[in-house]
Amino acid sequence: MKISTNYNITNDELKDKVVLVTGANRGFGRAITLDLAKAGASVIMLGRDLGSLETTYDEVLDLGYQEPILYPLDLEGATPEHYQQLQKDILDNFGQLDGLIHNASIIGTMMPIEQYDIKLWYSTIQINVNAPFMLTQALIPALNKSSDARVLFLSSSVGRTAKAYWGAYGVSKFAIEGMSKTLSEELEKTNIRVNSLDPGRMRTKMRQIAYPAENVDNNPLPETKSPAIVYLMSEKTKKLNGERLVLF
Repeated sequence: MKISTNYNITNDELKDKVVLVTGANRGFGRAITLDLAKAGASVIMLGRDLGSLETTYDEVLDLGYQEPILYPLDLEGATPEHYQQLQKDILDNFGQLDGLIHNASIIGTMMPIEQYDIKLWYSTIQINVNAPFMLTQALIPALNKSSDARVLFLSSSVGRTAKAYWGAYGVSKFAIEGMSKTLSEELEKTNIRVNSLDPGRMRTKMRQIAYPAENVDNNPLPETKSPAIVYLMSEKTKKLNGERLVLF
């Protein structure tokens, strides 16, 4: 299902909403954070680099948007206990969670599976698959407290059509697609809606790693696509569930 990036954000359309964004400190995560805060949401910015989290935090405040919350956490090393503590912190401070956006991931390396470094494989799967699983599992109780909650898994075209040499990243995105669909079926009778999203090509560091010879100026900036995330968190899309979305 195609979702247009041509969306005009209305001030306070997400007022009183609490949305957690992983990898909120740079790239598409940063752009998502800025637009959610512009729409009035309280954004829980989760990322492993406190310095860049603080930079984005300052940017949000300088623009006069809703103040976000910093939550430094390394997804590679995080344990179920860390996620349970996050659940407790959210419930103690907000009483509910209205949105969970799984944006953080790493690309690993581009090479045949036959030659793939085992440690890098484990690391990529841990960050891209196991962490979203543990995080979602821990936060379902907080999402259940919301009258209209969303879980959005950021995917990729290589998680829907296999391509040679994409290794652990491609495999992880296939897993994300399966996790998203499974959850959407399991939570169908709740107030939680679950979808996956392929945002398409963007001018990000990850894209540069994957396509080093590409002219980056031909790729759209993350800021041109992030308003669509506000749309997907809004009441306008409350019936969307179990969809494989793509931005255009």
